[in-house]
Amino acid sequence: MAEVFHLKTPLLESINMSKRVGTTVYLKMENAQPSGSFKIRGIGHLCQQLARHSKGVICSSGGNAGMAAAYAAQKMGVPATIIVPSSTPPLVVQRLHDQGATVRIVGKVWDDANTEALKLAETEGLTYVAPFDHPLLWEGHASMIAEVPASLGPSVKPGAVVVSVGGGGLLCGVIQGLKDVGWTDVPIVAMETVGAHCFNAAIKAGKLVTLDDITSEAKCLGAKTACKQAFDYSQSSELTIISELVTDQQALHAIQTFLDEERVLVEMACGAALAAVYSGIIVRLQNEGRLPALMGPLLMIVCGGSTINMEQLTNLKHKLQS
Repeated sequence: MAEVFHLKTPLLESINMSKRVGTTVYLKMENAQPSGSFKIRGIGHLCQQLARHSKGVICSSGGNAGMAAAYAAQKMGVPATIIVPSSTPPLVVQRLHDQGATVRIVGKVWDDANTEALKLAETEGLTYVAPFDHPLLWEGHASMIAEVPASLGPSVKPGAVVVSVGGGGLLCGVIQGLKDVGWTDVPIVAMETVGAHCFNAAIKAGKLVTLDDITSEAKCLGAKTACKQAFDYSQSSELTIISELVTDQQALHAIQTFLDEERVLVEMACGAALAAVYSGIIVRLQNEGRLPALMGPLLMIVCGGSTINMEQLTNLKHKLQS
């Protein structure tokens, strides 16, 4: 068995969140992963499969995928090059350097950085590590759901799963995991911020769409186009995927409330999921009959994030609350 790079993460009951929704809320604490987010599950798995004897890995990421790729590469003794857009906070660039990666800043948004990464993979013979659109990633991410039944105990099934969506890699992994444990009837609430809402836009249009720009401060949700697999799942009659949007202000309110109540700091991308509880979306969906009124425990994927610290939080407050 090859070494795995991710940890089994805690499943914690949140008393405060449970009070808000009237059912038990469990937090899957992916923020506790060594690279700061869930990404190490899929990216670690992909690197194990594809980069064992590589001359180097290359990843385009405004943060968490890059952190995971750099961590996995360092563990494997393989050089890592991370291409990030100019919207990436200096704190992330520094952390990538600290993880031993070579960092290059290219373009304004993730899509620009990704174009460059694909080009370099080709010209320099490097192993390309996709941040969200690859079956091996989804296979790796599925492990987070595989850990849940043992924590919940026999015959307990979640009433719903709440997840943030950027490009859709986590969503695809969660769905893969639900399939693996036989929970495909569990509804999924897919959360995005306005201005980074490529999945919601695709569902509304009935086809994949490309956003003109990423205007949300949740930069780690910032793919302009969702992955095809995520969209295909949204069209499947076997799954219930409810796509909801929150504002940047609601995501910020969520991360501040989470910091106060749970004593954990997560980034805006994760705040989108937390806002499903803090901004009353779960209760509204129950009132609308789109989620059952008396449902089993709510499983909240706390995807984490390495692009946040107190200084960054203060900057966000100034930007969004003025």
